[in-house]
Amino acid sequence: MKKLEQLYEGKAKKVFSTDDPDVVIVDYKDDATAFNGEKKGTIVGKGVVNNRMTNHVFKLIEAEGVPTHLIEELSDRETAVKKVQIVPLEVIVRNVAAGSFSKRMGVEEGRELLCPILEFSYKDDALGDPFINDDYALALGFATQEEIDTIKNYTKKINEILKAYFLQADMKLIDFKIEFGKDSSGKIILADEVSPDTCRLWDVHTNEKLDKDRFRRDLGNVEEAYNEVFKRLGLA
Repeated sequence: MKKLEQLYEGKAKKVFSTDDPDVVIVDYKDDATAFNGEKKGTIVGKGVVNNRMTNHVFKLIEAEGVPTHLIEELSDRETAVKKVQIVPLEVIVRNVAAGSFSKRMGVEEGRELLCPILEFSYKDDALGDPFINDDYALALGFATQEEIDTIKNYTKKINEILKAYFLQADMKLIDFKIEFGKDSSGKIILADEVSPDTCRLWDVHTNEKLDKDRFRRDLGNVEEAYNEVFKRLGLA
């Protein structure tokens, strides 16, 4: 597989074409952003953690019957994945109140929710990724009802898999964001990443934050937190 031209550069990754039209190479960066790009910085080694952790987690998810874009890890920072058309929905699952949900609903951080909440945001940085519901997605043609149902079913399953997996490593999955895409046959598959960038992970015993909130909120020890997650999952 030959790496060709750069197709895209986002806040956390670069994407390159290959000599196979259905395969792209994702290159994970150490760049960090928060608040829709208003805050910028670098988390040394983040690209390695996010790449290798995502691939490890995607294999677990695949084994439980949820298809993903993963093909092959090429290096510490690069992975070959299926080329997908991203469904423009950020899918967020909340198990415990935190972040924007706590502010929006006036609920203290750390409060256990009576059931998981699944919410959608329209994936558009210029608009600040606005909160939407199924009707918005249908009315604006972002996804069909069948695709929304598939995404919801997969997401609920992913939440159960991840909660159990992180708990074994003494981490509580507070909330997380995932994205889905359509492969060349139009099939919905999990794409993007699962990492401390996209998950809120708290230590089970102390509630210490082991995720990107350390960068967002200037809590310090950001690299150490990412490496701690890496170590607890047996990937270091």
